[in-house]
Amino acid sequence: MLHLTRFRAACLCCLVTGFMLTLSVSPLSAQPTNATGTNAWTTAQDHQNMMKQLGITKLRPGPNGNPNATNNPANYDPAKANPYPDLPEALTLKSGKKVTTAEMWWKQRRPEIVEEFESEVVGRVPENVPKVTWTITSNATDRVIGKLPVLAKQLNGRVDNSACTSIVVNIQMTLVTPADAKGPVPVLMMFGGFGGSGFPRRPGEPEPTNRFGGTGRPTFADPPSTEQLIAAGWGYATIIPNSIQADNGAGLTKGIIGLCNLGQPRKPDDWGSLRAWAWGAARGLDYLETDSAVDAKKVGIEGVSRYGKAALITLAFEPRFALALVGSSGEGGAKLHRRNFGEAVESLTASGEYHWMAGNFLKYGTAESFFGSKNANDIPVDAHQLIALCAPRPTFISYGIPEKGDALWLDQQGSYMATVAAGPVFRLLGARDIGEKEDYRTAKMPPVNTGLLDGELAWRQHDGGHEDRSNMKHFIAWASKLIGHTIPAPASK
Repeated sequence: MLHLTRFRAACLCCLVTGFMLTLSVSPLSAQPTNATGTNAWTTAQDHQNMMKQLGITKLRPGPNGNPNATNNPANYDPAKANPYPDLPEALTLKSGKKVTTAEMWWKQRRPEIVEEFESEVVGRVPENVPKVTWTITSNATDRVIGKLPVLAKQLNGRVDNSACTSIVVNIQMTLVTPADAKGPVPVLMMFGGFGGSGFPRRPGEPEPTNRFGGTGRPTFADPPSTEQLIAAGWGYATIIPNSIQADNGAGLTKGIIGLCNLGQPRKPDDWGSLRAWAWGAARGLDYLETDSAVDAKKVGIEGVSRYGKAALITLAFEPRFALALVGSSGEGGAKLHRRNFGEAVESLTASGEYHWMAGNFLKYGTAESFFGSKNANDIPVDAHQLIALCAPRPTFISYGIPEKGDALWLDQQGSYMATVAAGPVFRLLGARDIGEKEDYRTAKMPPVNTGLLDGELAWRQHDGGHEDRSNMKHFIAWASKLIGHTIPAPASK
């Protein structure tokens, strides 16, 4: 068994100059420590350590995304996609009693679902998370988005590391608001791992040559999401996930997860990167609540792909966020775990992406262990319940089409089924769902570019690729109506 050592070190004191905001979160109670031993672990070593903790000797391999692969190809046959058609009941207590009132949901059923997600799927945020101190590192009043004048701030959220000085976490965030706003504006916080910092350019500087282009050189009909938001009288904040927690298993003894564990490996119910990114977004919201340019009651969260998963988890677990745009999130996001179509539970448990989840999630990809084997049907919760945790707040589930790069691997249909199955919770809480009349087992996605946008729960599959920019104008119109924001008329030319 690997012997792990710790040694004490003196507290690191730092002086942060300029604007400072200290956010009250319970500090680490341990003595100042510099961790050694596991900081140089590889992803494979960390993964193997978690398997040993859980008593797992063999995991099933994840499916090959190529349907023509000779070895373990992913299933893309709809007839074989639902081996476990019955989902865990969202509105039935573990005792078997039906949930019939909003009070029963809030006081009894919702806590049950939260506990199962924290224990088995996304992990728990520890009680000893240290405080975050926000500093404005750049405050620009001479910037433009497109041709629209904006105010822009670059921010650094320094996490108190006095208990483990060898691990440094500085959360990076940019806030941009319209310069001509007459008061506080709604803001969409976006996980910015794929799109840079979002800091705008100076007037007179050349516009990006790929303003209407994207990853893989697609051509968009609409301006970038940032321009659409500013033109609609919204602001945006871009938060960098890797500044919170690395997107790999080797980083689990570093970042905010490693800091809380004093550089030691995770326990099986500790949080994974998705929950850590969500925690970081909540700390960003702590800052936004102090900024007079922001209407803090109207802050949304957005992300695509892995960051779409994180956006959904953020809204589910942080009640102060008002709404979400969840883009192309797939397995671990809006896709049903119990669906056998494209990406699967084993795609996460047996791969380099296991770090997104709690260690306990590995159990559901287990072939051999002291407890036998488990599969997706053994997970006590599923994606429809994650969506339901967002209710009654506005939740927009977005996908593109495989022909443009939003691969079948993501299982758009399985995410539609999960959205339908979350509907009863929204309705119980006085909100509107997507209006689908079929049971989730038989419900089929509407045609592409058909928006189901009349309720607080929304669905739209656009005709673009692995992005949600193609849905941004629809999201802005939908969200503005629900939060009572008036979109300003376009400036006359």
